[in-house]
Amino acid sequence: MAISSSFFACSLQGSVAAPKTLNWYKELSCNPSNLFFKQSGCIKSMYQSHSRLLPHSILSKWEQTDRFDRIQCHSLEVETAPSFSIGKKFQLDDIIEAQQFNRDILSAIFEVANDMEKIENNYPGSQILKGYLMATLFYEPSTRTRLSFESAMKRLGGEVLTTENAREFSSAAKGETLEDTIRTVEGYSDIIVMRHFESGAAKRAAAIAGIPIINAGDGPGQHPTQALLDVYTIEREVGKLDGIKVALVGDLANGRTVRSLAYLLAKYQDVRIYFVSPDVVEMKDDIKAYLTSQGVEWEESSDLMEVASECDVVYQTRIQKERFGERLDLYEEARGKYIVDQAVLDVMQKHAVVMHPLPRLDEITVEVDRDPRAAYFRQAKNGLYIRMALLKLLLLGW
Repeated sequence: MAISSSFFACSLQGSVAAPKTLNWYKELSCNPSNLFFKQSGCIKSMYQSHSRLLPHSILSKWEQTDRFDRIQCHSLEVETAPSFSIGKKFQLDDIIEAQQFNRDILSAIFEVANDMEKIENNYPGSQILKGYLMATLFYEPSTRTRLSFESAMKRLGGEVLTTENAREFSSAAKGETLEDTIRTVEGYSDIIVMRHFESGAAKRAAAIAGIPIINAGDGPGQHPTQALLDVYTIEREVGKLDGIKVALVGDLANGRTVRSLAYLLAKYQDVRIYFVSPDVVEMKDDIKAYLTSQGVEWEESSDLMEVASECDVVYQTRIQKERFGERLDLYEEARGKYIVDQAVLDVMQKHAVVMHPLPRLDEITVEVDRDPRAAYFRQAKNGLYIRMALLKLLLLGW
């Protein structure tokens, strides 16, 4: 249950514009007991303690006049995060795999993500991570994941050290081990976000790192932050997580996103999952066995139209050419077999959504973009809020 705390907020009269007081006080984390002053004392206390966080245009006007009698104070009710006190250590030291999360942690992360959306929309000058450095080590190409993490860090006031193609342009090209790279980079930063071409690389990095490691995708292994934003998106778009039907379509053998998503969906009740893929890239047995062990109903199907008519979510994925190596004949066999187009939309339910981790090739036609059930670009934007939340939690706690 949310806990309300009484804060004294001040607003300016006349020509001097006031900041948004609610977000301002959340940002400053003011102690209400320090604000029970007369009007001038209230604003002077804030000015002296937090002047570096106030807009320059307001500061300059305050510095030019002592007309604090033009300020009115009133009480505001501010909701704090439910169940967790600010500053309490986050339960996880690293974000490596989807199995680390339980429902309570997921719900709490999603609430923090909602707060991050408010910061991004209403308070772009947040400085809660000012003084922190994030290193991004990407040994595989990335656009959305790398840029969303870097955007998340900067929107919270932190700084970024980045290498986009570490496999070719870092000391890895000289033969340096992953472990040595991590030991070196942690000396320059406070948190490392890493994408690697080998499954299990993030776990190796976390085993020797003294700072938090976030797995931004490890080969055909997992992509836990993508799964978090996927579940967050499903809840926002469909309105629930229990009792949903989800179709996972495309490259299920090599798709780290669908593997991680399957692990998270298993946390919820009465979920049913349909696997729709060419035989050469069908879902691997370890995921099927895990779902069975958790009591999650699943089935394989070759009929996308039938499955799409039943499901709340059609989660389409790209056939990943880079995972086939020299077997391009198998890639061509798999590519283009299942495509989400207008015909699929026509059989889908009105409340259902189409999702995709992106990038897409031709597995979702561009005509689908116009349909309000096309959620994949909203899904990508949600990644910013989830990653802002994770950076805040790992570096500052609840």
